[in-house]
Amino acid sequence: MAKFMDVHHSMKGITAEQLREAHDADLAIQGEEQVTFEKAWADPESGLVYCLSEAPSAEAVQRIHERAGHKADEIHPVPLTVS
Repeated sequence: MAKFMDVHHSMKGITAEQLREAHDADLAIQGEEQVTFEKAWADPESGLVYCLSEAPSAEAVQRIHERAGHKADEIHPVPLTVS
């Protein structure tokens, strides 16, 4: 499985509760596409939301986001990580 970082641009004003609800909506159906959403981050002022996942493809990530009601604007592979 590969890692992906996706970006949502139009979530200005998102609250912690709304971010949790959106993340939970993804988690509820992620197994149907063999996706595992790991974390989500948000900047309410800019409206940017970032989600890190592990999935078989970017398309699988997008299908889950679309079904959960928040299509990603960008999905980027993350082939290299350091800690």
